[in-house]
Amino acid sequence: MVKLLEELMEGDTAGDPMGKGKIWTRRSTRTLKKECGDRGVSVCATTVSKLLKDMDYSLRVNRKTIAETRHPDRNRQFEIINETKKYFEDSGQPIISVDSKKKELIGNFRNEGKAWTKIVNEVLAHDFRSQAIGVGCPFGIYELLTNLGTVIVGTSYDTPEFAVESIKIWLDEFGWKRYPCAKELLILCDAGGSNGFRPRLWKYALYQNICKVYGLSIRICHYPSGASKWNPVEHRLFSFISKNWG
Repeated sequence: MVKLLEELMEGDTAGDPMGKGKIWTRRSTRTLKKECGDRGVSVCATTVSKLLKDMDYSLRVNRKTIAETRHPDRNRQFEIINETKKYFEDSGQPIISVDSKKKELIGNFRNEGKAWTKIVNEVLAHDFRSQAIGVGCPFGIYELLTNLGTVIVGTSYDTPEFAVESIKIWLDEFGWKRYPCAKELLILCDAGGSNGFRPRLWKYALYQNICKVYGLSIRICHYPSGASKWNPVEHRLFSFISKNWG
């Protein structure tokens, strides 16, 4: 039976390039059950599943781990970011990681998050823009020194002005209370988007609305292209929002 399964799976088997011994297939147990039946072997899908596990196969989903671009100075850029972070940590100056999340329809719509509850919350069967109260644009701010996060939700567009205004709101509401002696601010962000390295308005608005107003010196570190997953706000703030936003 095992030999027959190995034969059927030969052309549809992939393995872990990291050498952890895991292999997987794109064929379903029901398909394999039918093919075994065509070969004169009667077996149920449950038995096929158990045999596959004994053969070190596993049921998996795709994982986004391949970076599309690799700049020759990518590693050096990470080293500079780490050196800058250490300088700010040692001096007790605030460090924030920022990014905007994809727009969300506001209304009785389904999301992938889960929550403990005694009843099932019923939502609309389809996510139509016409049925939404509006569109929310979440902008996340994660503080590395305090392990605290803030989300500002806009109702228009993800623009450099919105990004700067979100940081200004964070400063007024939380920043100055937690860092009353702050003289510098380090901002970690992606290379693209409203807070990317290209938009001049992002830098100009930071200078006009924050630096000049508060006398605060701001340093910005952009992560390399294709490395947005390394931005702390992604896995320290947005990941928990996605898990719980039902």
